[in-house]
Amino acid sequence: MVKWLQTLTLALFITASPTVASALGHAVAVMYHRFGEDSYPSTNTTLAQFDSQIRYLKENGFTVLPLSQIVDSLRSEQSLPDKTIALTIDDAYASVIEYGLPKLKAAGFTATLFVSTKPLDDKLPGYMTWDDVRRAIQMGFDIGAHTSSHAHLADLSLDEVGREIAESNARYKSELGFIPELFAYPYGEASSAVREVIQEAGYLAAFGQHSGVLHNFEDMFYLPRFALNETYGAIERFRTLASSIPLIARDITPRDMMLGDDDNPPAFGFTVDPSIGPLSTLACYASGIGRLQLNQLGKRRIEARLPKKFSPGRHRVNCTLPAGSGRWRWFGRQFYVR
Repeated sequence: MVKWLQTLTLALFITASPTVASALGHAVAVMYHRFGEDSYPSTNTTLAQFDSQIRYLKENGFTVLPLSQIVDSLRSEQSLPDKTIALTIDDAYASVIEYGLPKLKAAGFTATLFVSTKPLDDKLPGYMTWDDVRRAIQMGFDIGAHTSSHAHLADLSLDEVGREIAESNARYKSELGFIPELFAYPYGEASSAVREVIQEAGYLAAFGQHSGVLHNFEDMFYLPRFALNETYGAIERFRTLASSIPLIARDITPRDMMLGDDDNPPAFGFTVDPSIGPLSTLACYASGIGRLQLNQLGKRRIEARLPKKFSPGRHRVNCTLPAGSGRWRWFGRQFYVR
């Protein structure tokens, strides 16, 4: 516990000079689920959308790297090319191997598949098979961990979370011969206690489903990914998020992503790194609420008091700042209410 607290404190409160902070490597990660499955618009990307996104990346100077390589660079504080992006795909639906991966392979792009093991073990219709996963690896794609049953981890006891991890790891080892080093929280839901279990399980990094840009000062066990689907997959939005750069935030409150009766609505706040520059055009938006009234304390501290409680379920707060040349800085959090 002490080691974890020290690591989390370093990730959230570390300070650096503006010169060092502004030179950090950064990358965008995007998250897909299904391809060409029009019956599931909230998790589906149409084939036309996917084609246009791939074409945009190829024609506009983006570097598509394996997520594992980006994580290694961030952990070792190495630079990354500007406009670096990682493509991730959750849940291993059948349309991934049928449509998604062949299109990425044809474009010369890689991706990471976060696979929950039980749907494959149960041979559920609409999912990939273990043979499909092995085929994906042979095609050059990476595999990440995503629990056994795709459970709402923040709703489970810590013993149950541990069993989800142990059971899935045993299946990865049996079917693939290895245990993945990267983890994605199902639904992006986590808590500080769940985060600790994931770190202690030996993963190198873990990913949520909140908007933001990967950079060295982010918490390596609650990293952001931009979610894509039919509603949020238009090429105009994709252009904006793909070219995003970090809004480096420290001293983030509340620390815990799971809210209880005593901290809902959350006392949301953060301190912006001095390298970012003026904050007069910073804006934050909360799901179900809209634009938040921001209070700037001193030169760098931003506080927002939400006007009402979040209802049970997942909620996001996104903060953006124009960065010039049509690019935006992003910082986001996802909160969960039981």
